Amino acid sequence: MRKNTLGSLIWLRIARFTHQSNLLSNDFLKQYGITVAQFDVLNQVSFYQPIMQSQLAVKVTVSEGGISRMLTRLEQEGYIHRKQDWKTKWIALTSKGEDKMHEVFEHQLTFQTSIVKECLTEEEQKTLYKLMTKLQKHTENRMDN
Repeated sequence: MRKNTLGSLIWLRIARFTHQSNLLSNDFLKQYGITVAQFDVLNQVSFYQPIMQSQLAVKVTVSEGGISRMLTRLEQEGYIHRKQDWKTKWIALTSKGEDKMHEVFEHQLTFQTSIVKECLTEEEQKTLYKLMTKLQKHTENRMDN
């Protein structure tokens, strides 16, 4: 018989929730013609632009190898513009990318919020947010060491 630790069961629940939430978001975002990964990239670029491609790769849920392909696709679709400055690649949204974020952001925010609000009370949401923040900061610190 396998012995799972509480920590491993929590990790498994977080991984499953993330996967299921991404599936639901992908299905929801189909009506806007983008994926959850594309939304994540566009959202990060929108907030930090202009942003270096290397910085963007750290902030998004796309792998480092996948970020280049993702950016090529987003550039071909006219959502972003890449500018090479010697060895540094800078990423910014085009006007079409800005329009897409204005079209999608509030709807995706409402959709994700509804998933949480349908299941957890406000107090539970605050507790979960606090705990997830603590856990995320811990993993960030471990990555930095």
